[in-house]
Parts: sequence; C-alpha cells; structure tokens
Amino acid sequence: MNPFDVETLTAGRWRNGGGSTREVVSWPAGTEEFAWRASIADIDRDGPFSAFPGVDRTLTLLAGDGVRLTSAGAFDRLLTRVGEPTAFSGDLALTAELPGGSCRVLNIMTRRGRWTAAVHRVAGPVVPPAGHAGVFHVLRGRWRAGNDGHLMVPGQGVWWDEDDSAPGREVAPLSPDAAALWADMTPVN
Repeated sequence: MNPFDVETLTAGRWRNGGGSTREVVSWPAGTEEFAWRASIADIDRDGPFSAFPGVDRTLTLLAGDGVRLTSAGAFDRLLTRVGEPTAFSGDLALTAELPGGSCRVLNIMTRRGRWTAAVHRVAGPVVPPAGHAGVFHVLRGRWRAGNDGHLMVPGQGVWWDEDDSAPGREVAPLSPDAAALWADMTPVN
C-alpha cells in the first residue's frame, strides 16, 4: 500500500484557471495514457470541465457546498452530499457551476474497456480483493491500513495496484466516527 496526504501533493492549475488538481496516482506510472487515475480537485469557479474521451469518471464531493455538472440535453447532476459518488462518461463536454462557492472533489477515472471503478462510502473494515487496484481516502475519524499499521486521518489515504500486496491487508476504522471513500478498480478481462 502506498500512503498519501492530500496537503503534501503538488497542485497543478487547470488550463482554464477554474481550479487545480492534486494527482494521487496515475497508473501505470510514467506512461502517457493512464489505465486508471485518482486525483483531488479544488474547483474555484464556474466554467468548462475537461472532457476525457474513452474514460469513465466518478466524482465525489469532499468539501464545500457542491458542484452542478451539466451537458445540454445529456447530463445534469448537482453534487451536494459529501461522500456520495456520481458516475458519468468522460466523453461529455460538461460545465461546472458552484452554487455555494469553491469545493473539493475526489476524481476517479478509468480507461473504458480496460478498467471499471466502483466508489463506495464506507464506515467499516475493507479488505482489498486480489487482482484489483484501489484508492482509500479518509473523510472522518482515524483509520489503520495494512499489516504495518499505517495510521490515517482526514485528507490522507492509501492506494495500491493490481499486483500490490494489498489484498488480504485490511483497512480498518479506529474511531466510532470513521468514514472513508473506497474506490475499487477492477481490470476488464
């Protein structure tokens, strides 16, 4: 398992100036075209949302009053609940509107036909399945990851690829208020 802390990830500004992205992981590392990717985005103002043809996306609100994503006649979703994932096609040319000001989201992207992703809000132990990749992001409380007992608090997490030793290593809550997001990525055979 590979730990991360959102606040220590490098933030890169969007080309349109509407926000910034902190990449958690782009897999496989060092390649032009990712098979799957996880990032944290800070959306600062209304404007266009980048299209990613051939990619499926799941966006989950982490902080703020929400974001409305629209594509004329094709898609209209208002994300207002922290920890509630919303899946959509990266092919869509979307516009983002911020009804209550800036917000932060977890963005999971998978290359269609190669990987799928299921993002869940969890409050109990998670045991990563063998052959799957994943990202685990703490929303509330304290958590422990893997056999080494890596401790995590809000804004921290771990990720693993399908060849990692994560399977069988439980990620477990350590406090009664614990909540997290688990993105389970499955290769398409």
